[in-house]
Amino acid sequence: MSCFGVRVAALWCAVVLMLIIGDLPSSTDAQASGLDPSFYKNTCPNVHSIVREVIRNVSKTDPRMLASLIRLHFHDCFVQGCDASLLLNDTKTIASEQSAPPNANSIRGLDVVNKIKTEVEKACPGVVSCADILALGAEISSVLGQGPDWKVPLGRRDSTTANKTLAGINLPAPSFDLPRLISAFKNQGLNVTDLVALSGAHTFGRARCQFITNRLYNFSNTAKPDPTLNTTYLQQLRSICPSNGNGNTLTNFDPTTPDTFDKNYYSNLLIRKGLLQSDQELFSTPGAETASIVNKFSSDQNAFFEAFKASMIKMGNVGVLTGNKGEIRKQCNFVNSQSVELGLGVYNSEDGMVSSY
Repeated sequence: MSCFGVRVAALWCAVVLMLIIGDLPSSTDAQASGLDPSFYKNTCPNVHSIVREVIRNVSKTDPRMLASLIRLHFHDCFVQGCDASLLLNDTKTIASEQSAPPNANSIRGLDVVNKIKTEVEKACPGVVSCADILALGAEISSVLGQGPDWKVPLGRRDSTTANKTLAGINLPAPSFDLPRLISAFKNQGLNVTDLVALSGAHTFGRARCQFITNRLYNFSNTAKPDPTLNTTYLQQLRSICPSNGNGNTLTNFDPTTPDTFDKNYYSNLLIRKGLLQSDQELFSTPGAETASIVNKFSSDQNAFFEAFKASMIKMGNVGVLTGNKGEIRKQCNFVNSQSVELGLGVYNSEDGMVSSY
């Protein structure tokens, strides 16, 4: 090969490497946002173990709580950033995001977050934010579900506001097609790989029948089921979710390993067994750029785990409050000024709206 050829090849390799690295969050990304995994090294060194112990105990009797806590972090970050705004209850001055259509009677785990906050406050009063508890809870839930672990960048502060309207706009719906899903993630600075990787959290947990009824019986007002649904799976789902049945009945996201964090979510998509329309869209949309990523993750669990870790860190950096912005809430459901007004000097772990998904 000529010297010119060597230089061209080297330049091409460098460009490819830059493109790959450019899509992955680095430690400098977290540092640029003011976050650091060792943020509480001196002020609350045992925070990770405290959070883990609470979640571990809860998951013994409620294994789907692990998926619920990851979802809670996701639903928080997609609305004005990862600032624990989702946790704020309705007050005279705050319209809670919890009652927005994507969250109402759907999100769960708020009581668990409150239990964690109670234990953390006992050890390190006024130090650890509720936003960081959500981020830690998501990582720990992944690990307890046999999924990947990662060093969670910490140092977020809590918002003093919520945005119910924005929650109804920003959070992707189960009926979204692929272009709308891509757009929703792009609005948060997340790319197509992030979309496919983060959707993999549906590898465990449950969903209510009301979110899939139209797929089963009246897809796009056709009076027919979604044609992308595996016919055997369709009949199984119809037996669980009959027409005009109880919309609150639960069904597994993954019919094979419903409580394990693994790559089976993607394997299910290949055989048209995605539970939500928004799941199956990733693979069944004609010409979808997401299909090749689904194929990769279905055959390589390590590739999925690495991408999921990177995307969770990237999402966790969205819109964070640091430094003097926001506050460290004493109670996750109320801003500090309201906690004082309500006389909530002692933290009650049962405070907060609790709903099921």
